Amino acid sequence: MHLSSLKSGRTGAARSTRARRIAACTALVLSAGMLLAAPASADDAKDADAPKAVGSTPRMDITGDGKSDILYQTRDGHLYQSVGGVVADYPVGFADPKDEATVFKDIIAPGDLQGDGMPELLTLTASGTLTLHPMVGMDPTGGTPTWSGTGWQKYNKIVAPGDLTGDGHNDLIARTPAGDVYLYVSTGRIEGRPFEPAVKVASGWNTYDQIVGLNDSTGDGIGDVVTRTPAGDLYFHMGTGNASKPFKAASKIGYGFDTYNQLVGVDDINGDGYGDLMGRTPNGDTYLYRFSGYGHYRARIHGTFGWQKAAMFVGAGGNPDVGKRGIMGVTAEGSGYVYDPKNNGQFYPRDRRFGFSEGWVRVASSLGDDGRRDNLAVRDGSLYNGYQRISDGWGAYNDLIGPGDLSGDGVGDVLARDTKGDLFLYQGKDEGSALTAKAKVGYGYGSYRHIVGAGDLTGDGRADVVAIAKDGTLYLYEGTGKASAPLKARVTIGSGFDIYNKFAAVGDLDGDGKADLVGVNGYGDLYRYTSTGTGKLNKRVRIGYGYNTYKALY
Repeated sequence: MHLSSLKSGRTGAARSTRARRIAACTALVLSAGMLLAAPASADDAKDADAPKAVGSTPRMDITGDGKSDILYQTRDGHLYQSVGGVVADYPVGFADPKDEATVFKDIIAPGDLQGDGMPELLTLTASGTLTLHPMVGMDPTGGTPTWSGTGWQKYNKIVAPGDLTGDGHNDLIARTPAGDVYLYVSTGRIEGRPFEPAVKVASGWNTYDQIVGLNDSTGDGIGDVVTRTPAGDLYFHMGTGNASKPFKAASKIGYGFDTYNQLVGVDDINGDGYGDLMGRTPNGDTYLYRFSGYGHYRARIHGTFGWQKAAMFVGAGGNPDVGKRGIMGVTAEGSGYVYDPKNNGQFYPRDRRFGFSEGWVRVASSLGDDGRRDNLAVRDGSLYNGYQRISDGWGAYNDLIGPGDLSGDGVGDVLARDTKGDLFLYQGKDEGSALTAKAKVGYGYGSYRHIVGAGDLTGDGRADVVAIAKDGTLYLYEGTGKASAPLKARVTIGSGFDIYNKFAAVGDLDGDGKADLVGVNGYGDLYRYTSTGTGKLNKRVRIGYGYNTYKALY
């Protein structure tokens, strides 16, 4: 892993700006603690003898009031701090204009890494660049990045659990697709080398589809973690303070948590000193689980509604999804209409954005590092990304698929099928302005009615592909993350899919970070198939009609 240092972005002037803004905004800004505050319950009395909390610094205290704030990224890449009530959410920006134009794959809040009372944020791009941003109170542009490292695309989840070693500095853990967990111990610096080299500390965590850092939920000053299985079972991993073995054996503390599309670590909500957990349902409602100090939670309480606006929470536990998030319908006249997801299994009303007078078009997961979908078109044998011509020789193909990163480098790729049914891989490069030389990766694909892909269907964080045979059988080709052989042997995951004359991979439609699929039948009805994260699909749900107005759906 390559690590490179950047100049510090913290200055005395920035600290002064922070103080002034906090003073000016105190009456305006509400922390997550106020957003989700709840009355005392019988559980409070039951846990009155819980261990006294040592206390830990909130990880997302942007306002400087001593409480963590709720931060979220919208589907178009803007980062906001929720301020609650009737007040508009507060935008949180970055000093680099490039960062402002990027839809980050993930945003991690490790907390105050160097002990100066101000938190940091880590941004992760699709290609695996992790960048440290010191936050400067309510300054809307934040601070200049102080460190950046590459190679983090080898992990499918990076988590900020709090201080795992007991040295007073918050650490990171990261999980590979194989389920191995690595610990990155904080050095107490934000420049040069903010984290020690990775040390493997656990394995078998691929059984969990969500990993959530709680900060300290037991009152011992050490960070804790909860994990969830696809079946909805919740496990508690208590921190030990030992870097060589940072967690005790997992204990099951709940079930039925598959009702949430995201679980989020929100630190101490009710002021008792213990880190808490928030769950969001697909319709946007949130529920709070306050931890008791004994490694279990109290009865849930209803939080607030409308949280489908968050395409990604900072501190969310699911594998992040980035690169497409939407579909486009193309009419016979060549007009393209885009449908963006609401993160609740539904689409916003269509938006006309494109016109194609000739050739044919495909919508691909991002081929660059900006996290935004790319529109590929073939005209007169040449391939275009938007208006930019990439290369010639594409007249030999009758289908293109842009499923995301198949090669494991973090950059979106393209699959092309020729008239003989052979399948070729083109790896993305140069921010989507070019592709590598083609490599044959399969044959016999001419028998499929549809071949689509946009994200992870199996829960390992790797891009997968599905194909519908002429008899209606649905096959899954699981991604390997290896360019030489990007797809495993096919596995049957459904039947009867020949009723759909249009079929598309949407990316994440319901906000859980897993790839979803949609199909249009002969009546023009649109059906949704959400992913279980195990390579299987949930029962279909009708979510629209009138889609027979389009000749194709991508």
